[in-house]
Amino acid sequence: MLSALDHLVIYVDDLPRAVDFYSRVLGMDAKEQDAGHADLHLGTLTLRLQHPDSPATPRAAAPAIGGMELSFSSRLPLDEVERHLAALSVPVELGPVAREGGKGPVDSLYLRDPEGNLLEINRPRR
Repeated sequence: MLSALDHLVIYVDDLPRAVDFYSRVLGMDAKEQDAGHADLHLGTLTLRLQHPDSPATPRAAAPAIGGMELSFSSRLPLDEVERHLAALSVPVELGPVAREGGKGPVDSLYLRDPEGNLLEINRPRR
């Protein structure tokens, strides 16, 4: 019945700060933006950053800032990702550690976005 995930909404308190983090730190393309939301693109997925008081309806029953856990696959080796994060003063909370990803064994780094969401950056184990 379903074919893919079209977009995912992440509730944020500070939209400009979140757009800066996801575009500058993680390299996503910020496309559409207004006072209440911004769409960032990663391959075929759109991440919609949205303020919980945005006029968009319908919305989640209990929009929560910082309550997401997202896992991203990296094209780069994790040591390069670590160097990139360090250069931007973005702390790694954990890793690299061995984990089981959605498609098999991975090595992962964990960090947080400015809103406190947990982000995993993984790379298939070779």
